[in-house]
Amino acid sequence: MKRTGAIVTLQHVGRISIPVEIRQQAGFSLKAPVEFHLENKQVRLKRHPKACLFTEEISEDNLVLANGQIVLSPEGAEYLLEQLEKYMQ
Repeated sequence: MKRTGAIVTLQHVGRISIPVEIRQQAGFSLKAPVEFHLENKQVRLKRHPKACLFTEEISEDNLVLANGQIVLSPEGAEYLLEQLEKYMQ
């Protein structure tokens, strides 16, 4: 894990603010869901992947389209393609 030199204070309600530089480097957008992982008394943050529109599968392999409004797993993308092909006939 790389040190950043950034130090923040834990607020009385347990909240911290992640500096904008770190959010940008980590790829965290505003209002994005974030997962917390506790490993050996260290807290790690990870972007929470969104679920597929059709299969509800949550995976890092999901395809994200339209500014995050459409999320498709490989199976969901295949299903959508089949439905679009039927529609176009």
